[in-house]
Formats: sequence, structure tokens, C-alpha cells
Amino acid sequence: MLVGRQVTVLGAGIAGLAVARALALRGAQVTVYEQSDAIHEVGAGLQISPNGMRVLRALGLAKGLAEIAPRAEAIALFDGPSGAPLARMPLDKGEYRFVHRGALIGLLAEGARAAGVQFRFLQEVERVVLGAHPPRFITLQGAEVESEVLIGADGLHSKVREALNGAAMPFFTHQVAWRATIPVEPDAAPVAQLFMGPGRHLVSYPLGRGLRNIVAIEERRRWVEESWNLRDDPLTLRAAFSRFCPQVRGWLKAVDTPMLWGLFRHPVAVRWQGHGAAILGDAAHPTLPFLAQGAVMALEDAWVLAERLSRHDTSGAAFASYKAARAARCTRIVEAANANARNYHFGGARRLVAHAGLRLLGKVAPGALLNRYDWVHGFDATEGAGG
Repeated sequence: MLVGRQVTVLGAGIAGLAVARALALRGAQVTVYEQSDAIHEVGAGLQISPNGMRVLRALGLAKGLAEIAPRAEAIALFDGPSGAPLARMPLDKGEYRFVHRGALIGLLAEGARAAGVQFRFLQEVERVVLGAHPPRFITLQGAEVESEVLIGADGLHSKVREALNGAAMPFFTHQVAWRATIPVEPDAAPVAQLFMGPGRHLVSYPLGRGLRNIVAIEERRRWVEESWNLRDDPLTLRAAFSRFCPQVRGWLKAVDTPMLWGLFRHPVAVRWQGHGAAILGDAAHPTLPFLAQGAVMALEDAWVLAERLSRHDTSGAAFASYKAARAARCTRIVEAANANARNYHFGGARRLVAHAGLRLLGKVAPGALLNRYDWVHGFDATEGAGG
């Protein structure tokens, strides 16, 4: 159903590039509009769990990812202030990878180009107009573009989502996050290390490319902008974790320019599709970074959306089927990430009890801690499609 069809994708992030390749491999004529002047390999680290690897394998990109992303062995939990180990969860049920966001973007972009996807850069969308057929959008550069099928992969501040749902009202969670990369130690094991303390936690893992990824979260009352491009003073980051163990403090001494962003909770979109347009990834279901599923949900969305468009006669039927397949799962993942935001930051007696429970469970049943997320990691969005 897709051979020769004209499809326009807004946004050249993970969701946009993945859906562009998935559509082009099925014969669609895909054009991606991107506000930047090129595809830039920026950002920090990502964890790709087995459900994401299944999509990358179906897209023909898993081998390329394995060449640039170390395979993860385990997740290790620690008490942040003392550095005492709490539990270790082996990642032995499927393939987990650590990857720099920029490296994944580069791999997806190369895959999209190889499949015949065309790109239009320096095209910032000002407004999306839906209701008449076909959908159209107006750029700040003055272009007005119509498309038979319009897909919004345009992130947190999606113009397509706004056209479908109206303006969203996210709220500040009173948590902020720093992200940074530093040189990795030569003998660093491919393990995600999570250090938890009252009102804050820090996650770190090796990324390949000689880098270690750091994400540090702190609870605070002061509002911080929701932006990926806000730089902060490294002294502020170090002060926030000054009572953590020497290993964490040593990592933070190596941070030169951390990026800071406020964590906001967004509602999952009510309408994902309509009038020839659909949304996916962060445009549909932004999530807090406490389950490592934001990028993976985007990959799943991309595969399912392309598959539904190839199966149905009309985009309306395809988009409705796509939302029916994805909405409940994505909502459940977002809610699970919200819950983890609270669980990492216990203080006082609750922290002592929680950490004692982790130590006990880590000794008697180390796999149990991760097994509760089998419904996340064991899922196969490709449903046997060469996966």
C-alpha cells in the first residue's frame, strides 16, 4: 500500500529517522523536514533494551549498532553516600546496548539515506493546518507544504500534536537533570551503575567511543527550563553530589560543561492521528528518563506506524490501528517511569528499609528486580517480521 506514496516526516531525531527508513524500505517516497542545518550527532547516552534491538534488527541496523555500542552486562545499584553495593541485576535476557545518542542518530540517518529518504534542512515549522485534505504546514522560512501523509516526529514541542490536541500544559516535577560525558577508564566494565541518595541519584555507564555517560538527577524547588541546550556550571553539579562517595565525586571532577534541563511531566496525547496526520515518539508520549525507554518507544512506534500504513488502504485506518496498538503500552511505560522518579530518592527510615530490601533480594533472587519489567523488555513490536 505504500509503494510510491508521498510521506512527509517532521523531525530528524530518533523517531523521525526510524520511521523514515521503515517507510522507505516499504516503497514510500519519504521527505524529512528538519529545522537544523544538518543532522548533528549531539547528546549523551542511551540504553537500548531488547525491545528496541528487535526493531533495529528488523530495520537492518542491529549489526551497525553492535559495531559502535558496547553490549551491557548488568545494572548495579549502590547507596550513593557510602558507595556500598546494594544489588546487581544481570542483563542476560536478551541484548542490551549502551550507545551515544549521536552515534544512534548517525546510524539511523545513514540507514534512511540508503533507503532513499530525502532531507530538507533549515525548515522550522511555524504552524500545522489540519482539517482540509491534504494536511499542510507553514515554515518560518515562508514555505507552505502540502503532503498526502504527514507524520509528526517533532518532539516535546510538536506542532503536529498541537494541531491535533491543542496546546499542552506540562508541569514541573521539581526535579532537574544534568547530563555529561567524560573519558572512560580503560578497564571500565559495561555495567550501568546507579547511585541513590536522599533527594537525588546518579547513573553512569560506558558508551563506546572512549566515553562514559553521566546523568544526575536532583530534587529542587527552583524552576528550570525544559531545554536540551542549557549549560550549567560544573561546580553546581559537584555541590549537589558533594556528599556522595569518592567514585561519584571523581567522575564529576572530570565534567567540564554539564547540560541541565528541567524535568516536566507531560500528558500522553489524547489524539494521535487525524486528517491525514499522525504523531509518534515524544510528540505523542513524552516520558521522564527513569525507565530508559524514551528512545526505545520511538523505535517501536516507528516500526508499528510504518507497518500499519503498509497494511491498510487509507491513512485514516492505518493511523487508527497504530494508535490502538501503541497507546495503552506507552501510557503504562510513562506511568512506570513516573513511579521510579519517587523510588530512587528515599531518605530517612524509608531509605534504610528500601536499601535493606534491595540487598536481600539481590542475594536471594538477583533476577527478580529486573523481571518485573519483562513486559517492557520482552515485547516484540516487529511480531516476527524478520526481527
